[in-house]
Amino acid sequence: MSRGFVKEDDQEETPVIPPRAALPPGVTNYVTPEGMRLLLEEKEILEKEIRDLSITDEQAKRRAVNIITAKLNQLQERIVSARILDPKEQPKDEVRFGAIVTYQFLQSSKRHTFQIVGVDEADVQNGKIAFVAPIARAITGKSEGEEIDFKLGNETRKLKILEIGY
Repeated sequence: MSRGFVKEDDQEETPVIPPRAALPPGVTNYVTPEGMRLLLEEKEILEKEIRDLSITDEQAKRRAVNIITAKLNQLQERIVSARILDPKEQPKDEVRFGAIVTYQFLQSSKRHTFQIVGVDEADVQNGKIAFVAPIARAITGKSEGEEIDFKLGNETRKLKILEIGY
């Protein structure tokens, strides 16, 4: 059919859905049990949103369903690819996935604490960083008391692991 016979109103733009947190190609999608619970909870919320849509305009409703469905598809990919690692099963004497780590940069007296989690669970404001973050990669496998050279841009800083918990 020629484009001349299509009404402008009939043309719908494909909604742009922002991608989920970046997971580098070929990297296993590790999640904590809590992270998996949150993914499944998010799935339930999105499914409920579709069921409870109260939009009467068909075009607007179709667009809303398409957006939610696209989000669900991205989420489902993460759920299917997830590999649950329970922090309680990690070696207690070194930093691994799920560890709660307290450290400090040697040139500062300020202590920092965060937990190493999956990319979808990461939330810097709540002290959770992704296992693929540079600092998480730098300290993984290290032990309490160990000092590490951590490259921060063009600068290298020494940090010391003060405490590891699970």
